Amino acid sequence: MTDTPAPAAAETPQAAAPAPAGNPKGRRRAFAVLGAVLLVALIVWAVFHFLLAKPEEETDDAYVAGDVVAITARDPGTVLALHADNTQSVKAGQPLIELDPTTAEVNLAAAAAELARAVRATRADVARVGQSDAAIIEAQAQLSRAQDDYARRRGAAAQGAVSGEELDHAADAVKVAAAGLRLAREQRRQTQSAVQGTDVGTNPAVLAAIAAYRRAAIVRGHMRVTAPIDGVVAQRTVQVGQQIAAGTPLMAIVPLDRLWVDANFRETQLKDLRIGQPATLVADTYGDDIVYHGRVVGVGAGSGNAFALLPPQNASGNWIKIVQRVPVRIALDPKELRANPLRVGLSVKATVDTADRGGARLAQAATAPYRGDTAQGTTPEVEAEIRRIVAANR
Repeated sequence: MTDTPAPAAAETPQAAAPAPAGNPKGRRRAFAVLGAVLLVALIVWAVFHFLLAKPEEETDDAYVAGDVVAITARDPGTVLALHADNTQSVKAGQPLIELDPTTAEVNLAAAAAELARAVRATRADVARVGQSDAAIIEAQAQLSRAQDDYARRRGAAAQGAVSGEELDHAADAVKVAAAGLRLAREQRRQTQSAVQGTDVGTNPAVLAAIAAYRRAAIVRGHMRVTAPIDGVVAQRTVQVGQQIAAGTPLMAIVPLDRLWVDANFRETQLKDLRIGQPATLVADTYGDDIVYHGRVVGVGAGSGNAFALLPPQNASGNWIKIVQRVPVRIALDPKELRANPLRVGLSVKATVDTADRGGARLAQAATAPYRGDTAQGTTPEVEAEIRRIVAANR
């Protein structure tokens, strides 16, 4: 039996062709759609940014600023007590520092004694005017008596009853009496000049003594240093027991309810800025959750470089143009400051609404921001004491 030949093995099928990497037409369609979306988004952004968005200028180169009122010693003294320290709030007129008043009180007592002496001396000058009047009357009587005596002797001498020597003595007595009268009159003028046109209260010597007493009272008042304004104490350097001289810095007071923002805008942003434009501010301390509202109150008189300690000298070498920044002052709302206090030097982002360009470009007229209570010493009590001393020694 012959073997039937086996059927030929089936041919191995060829490997399947690889799938195409992608549809080129679909990919181009996707890129076209993406490009159209980006173009539409760009157009929408441009419309809102340039046509619909309100005009404004913003900068993050802005910082909180405020007054730092320096408290200095007006007269020398030794520190006895401190009534306020750093970070503590004080009110205007509240005591801050007590100085040793011993020397000031002694000088005040000496000034009171000198005032009493001046009043008494003026009173004596007035009395000497009356004495001078009496001396003139006496000198006139002596001159009249000497003249009568000389006339009698001259008549007797004509008859030979009086010698020539006695007549000469009588003539000399007339001259002496006349000189005495002139002397009395000059003394009266001298005495009168010290009190003429014045009384005890307006005499120059008394006025000088009153001024000296006021000066001593003022120095005595400076032994207690008080706060000139409301604020928070900062930079206290004085210590108890320290001997300080006049003009020594003691501490500072910062009124935190009168802060403002110095926003340093580029010079290219100043074209539309005007005084009075509203501004919104966000402090880094609180973040975007708290927005402060302010108003532009002034633009700096020059760029920061113009007032730098070492201003640039562009004409002395190679020159590179750099866009300058000019400080713009933005006033803050005191109510918002009380609700969310800020500190001097904090960073702020400022945005100014420049839609209203009707305001002035230049700064407003100067006004006093506040007037501190700095008068000490010339109090009603001091004036009452002066009147008492004058009245007691008249």
